[in-house]
Amino acid sequence: MNLIDPNIEMTMTSKEISELVESRHDDVKRSIERLAQRGVITLPPLAEVSNSGAGPKSISVYHIGKRDSYVIVAQLSPEFTARLVDRWQELEAATTQKLTLPDFTNPAAAARAWADEVEAKQVLAQQLAAAAPALEFVDRFVDATGTMGFRQVCKVLRANESKFREFLLEKKIAYRLGKELTPHAEHLNAGRFEVKAGVSQKTEHAFNSMRFTPKGVNWVAGEFAKHQLATQMHHH
Repeated sequence: MNLIDPNIEMTMTSKEISELVESRHDDVKRSIERLAQRGVITLPPLAEVSNSGAGPKSISVYHIGKRDSYVIVAQLSPEFTARLVDRWQELEAATTQKLTLPDFTNPAAAARAWADEVEAKQVLAQQLAAAAPALEFVDRFVDATGTMGFRQVCKVLRANESKFREFLLEKKIAYRLGKELTPHAEHLNAGRFEVKAGVSQKTEHAFNSMRFTPKGVNWVAGEFAKHQLATQMHHH
């Protein structure tokens, strides 16, 4: 943790990341090197640190910036991304000690605030709050990769795939074309999706894959949160 100069980027070590995602440190380091080879991240600086645990007295660790740490964890174990968000929030809170209001320009935050307004629906508010780290992670992770596929979006929103598919169809966000989902033109034009044509490696048939843009993931996160609130209210 670097507190000396506020202009120096805060970093986390590969050792901290390995503890966070419960992986072996050497596996994490290998993963970092692989990602750097593919050009997804830049190879971070290595440093010798004293080792408090068992084994050698000193070990070499990578110092990783925030954006790259998300890419690395998303590759290693996506299920730990919420934990990483929390860890960065702790680190940043320790340096800034500032209170932040929810970001009302973000539909997901707005949907959460709206959930809080609906009294006697505390449970829902809690569920939405639980989704918050995932939504925030969307913001950061999508920037790193450009777009996200249907499965990735379900993972990040912790949504059941068939429920999420029904929601996209029911809300006329997407329609079925053959076996594939395709976004309706208005949503495509609004920049929420991209359609990538490709050929399936397994069957060699051509397909169009619907990819969510960062803007699309944020938008759909908010819509899906509202949709879940609405359906849960009908059941009460």
